[in-house]
Amino acid sequence: MNNASNQENNKAPSLWDVTKSVLAAMLGVQKRKNYERDFQYGKPWQYVVVGLIAVAIFIGIIVTVVKMVMSSAGL
Repeated sequence: MNNASNQENNKAPSLWDVTKSVLAAMLGVQKRKNYERDFQYGKPWQYVVVGLIAVAIFIGIIVTVVKMVMSSAGL
């Protein structure tokens, strides 16, 4: 069973794996196994692109929430 998990961990991360890693990094939590996989098999451009998209979505959510609060306050 340990060999199977090693083989699974010894491959390039999928887009979903990259997304989970970026979200975990944004929260400041990451499993050591995933961290090692990311640095050993991941391509930096994947993390940069997914990270930029995640930050843009985060900023969009913050701006939307602030606009909603400001309009409900009558400002």
